[in-house]
Amino acid sequence: MDINLNGKVALVTGASKGIGLAIARTYAENGATVVLTARKQEGLDEAVTTIKGETHAIAAHAGDPDAAEATIAETIERFGRLDVLVNNAATNPHMGRLIDVDLPRWDKTFEVNLRGPLVWIQSAWRQWMQANGGSVLNITSIGGMSPGGAIGVYDTTKAGLIFLTRHLATELGPKVRVNAISPGLVKTDFARALWQGAGEDASFPWPLRRIGQPDDIATAALFLVSEQASWITGTVTVVDGGAVTSRAG
Repeated sequence: MDINLNGKVALVTGASKGIGLAIARTYAENGATVVLTARKQEGLDEAVTTIKGETHAIAAHAGDPDAAEATIAETIERFGRLDVLVNNAATNPHMGRLIDVDLPRWDKTFEVNLRGPLVWIQSAWRQWMQANGGSVLNITSIGGMSPGGAIGVYDTTKAGLIFLTRHLATELGPKVRVNAISPGLVKTDFARALWQGAGEDASFPWPLRRIGQPDDIATAALFLVSEQASWITGTVTVVDGGAVTSRAG
């Protein structure tokens, strides 16, 4: 089965490193023109040098509606279309019990992780996808599927993003598909606090025993926005090495 994005234009938020960069790279390698966004232009410029394919980098704050509007407008003006939107950008300023969070950090987490995806989807819908169709992919987390753990504020936003994904799928079909991926523990700088004590050969307490890599998520992300997934919407695909199944996640 030949999965490709030939002729498509994709925009990926939080794309300067980690899962976002892996998704951007995989899309470009499989035929898409990819627009990468993140807060800092310097990191984006470095990221695009690692990608083979047509790319463009635009610095934009994922929680800023004006930035979303301008970035999507520039994408359409430059490339003539916007077929795929990946909401990957996220933040986690509070580590610890949810009950102890101060409101500024609560608000910041929701601004980027939940309000942010909504405003990017709204802008993509209004500027292109409502008339022309497309695919939206939200990166959530298995933490949003069950309570407990040390990042309850982050997980609460991801639970909200899971619901948002499913609900918008009911509103935006049939022209626009909306799906999500819920990763388990992936070896990224963003999740460093959760894995940094483990050695290179560490065995983890879930069926596949290893920590995830960004490319594990990118492979699923390629399929879900491709034509091969044209009858899939409103789904949350868990990519976690079996952590949820084993209740170790």
